[in-house]
Amino acid sequence: MVKFKSLLKWAFIVLALFFIYAPILFLTVNSFNESDMIQSGWKGFSMDHYRYFFDFDNEPIRVVLQTIALALIVALLSTILGTIGAIGIFYSKKKVNGTLSALNRIPVINAEVVTAISFALFISFFGLDKNTYIPLIVGQMIMCTPFVLLSVMPKLRQMDNNLYEAALDLGATPSKALFSVIIPQILPGIIAGFLLAITLSLDDYVITAYTKPDSFKTISTHIYGLSKNNLTGPTIKAAYWAFTAIIFFLIVIAVVCANVVSYKKTRSKK
Repeated sequence: MVKFKSLLKWAFIVLALFFIYAPILFLTVNSFNESDMIQSGWKGFSMDHYRYFFDFDNEPIRVVLQTIALALIVALLSTILGTIGAIGIFYSKKKVNGTLSALNRIPVINAEVVTAISFALFISFFGLDKNTYIPLIVGQMIMCTPFVLLSVMPKLRQMDNNLYEAALDLGATPSKALFSVIIPQILPGIIAGFLLAITLSLDDYVITAYTKPDSFKTISTHIYGLSKNNLTGPTIKAAYWAFTAIIFFLIVIAVVCANVVSYKKTRSKK
């Protein structure tokens, strides 16, 4: 009975991993396929998709770079705002703390399409120009900032608040104590929030589609728009297979390196 439960557990784990990674591995294999269509089957090994992707005369590499640039800007601004908000909520009175924390959860719980439509109506009501990129950046910040705050808040609760008070007693100004005592203690939460904001921005389609300038494309909006173009669509989509494979390999390398470093640190402590 024990062996059967163990076997069932491992079968479930393998099945879950298969459903998660099988599509990625499938696209990775097809990124080396000469054919632009998966339905055509394997037509031979080729690096054409990678060459097309890295050619700056083509759209994919330019779209990826501007999507990454947007994600970095949004993540930086969201991290600054979310960190300030988390510190402000943490040091506020109990009732204010509870109210602001509840308000922060609304964008997290709320459906993304509702947030997008509401913000689009806000833009239309005040006559804001989407070509300024401000609605796009602010719209994504509305989505990302609450997650940054939720990443920073647990670190604030875990830190030793006596160190901050001790720094003030020793003559440090509040701003000096903030950057010398509080920020170093909550830095892991800030980094986690920054990385989460980048991920959310890169993955977003709905808010971006409602707020972006007509000439600006992100990875998600570009791929979605390719379905309307039957001439160049398959070729560009195949180039994104190469991009998927590159990201997958980079993540695998990063995870392996992180585990090796962690393993060596553990061995050195023993």
